[in-house]
Amino acid sequence: MDVLITYVAIGFVAIIISSIKQVNQWERGVKFTLGRFTGVVNPGWRIILPVIQGMKKVDIRLKTIDVPSQEAITKDNVSAKINAVIYYQVTDSAKAIVDIQDIDYAVLQLAQTTMRNIAGSVTLDELLAERQKISEQIETIVDSATETWGVKVTAVELKDIELPESMVRTIAKQAEAERERRAVIISSEGEVSAAENLAQAARVLSASTGALHLRTLNSINDISSDQSNTVVFAVPLEIMQAFTGYMKGKSGN
Repeated sequence: MDVLITYVAIGFVAIIISSIKQVNQWERGVKFTLGRFTGVVNPGWRIILPVIQGMKKVDIRLKTIDVPSQEAITKDNVSAKINAVIYYQVTDSAKAIVDIQDIDYAVLQLAQTTMRNIAGSVTLDELLAERQKISEQIETIVDSATETWGVKVTAVELKDIELPESMVRTIAKQAEAERERRAVIISSEGEVSAAENLAQAARVLSASTGALHLRTLNSINDISSDQSNTVVFAVPLEIMQAFTGYMKGKSGN
């Protein structure tokens, strides 16, 4: 009789020990009784009766999933490979277990499909220039769809956009042509500005008596100070003007 009691006591203790389940701080336990959902278990030691009850743990920490490169065709029929990283967190442990078989796989597949759809609705230029805006669109769509799964998507970031080699060369040529065009515009603007300044200087010199003489003497002084073999013959402007008047008078006769 004593042996039987001892065995019963040992069995009871074993059942109690096996019934104790630990739920960590970053987890929540989804408890089932006779196969039916009966509640969410908070962190700590909890009694889960063998056979009658069961529990599945859910990690509620922020998760990061690297979405593999997806082949997509943009709105202007350019092939591109895009990949992204998605951040999400389980907010309703019961839904994440009861309503979805594999929550991580479901979020990943939804993100891949959404990325391809969004890439197909924009042009290549928009895809390259508005990455943040496109990331926010993907985040909004995925978060709306996963809300009923007990999941909150906090961010989606596009990482890389891979283009065919031929398209990369085309874009490089376009960039080079754009740089050359801008260089020509800047050069022409400089020439226009220089011409306007020269015209203004000519008007000032012609309007001031003796200004042209002073400018000529200043130029001669600059040339004479240069260490070179250049010989400069300065002809007074009065002589040039007299000669011009003589030639006009001769042509009139």
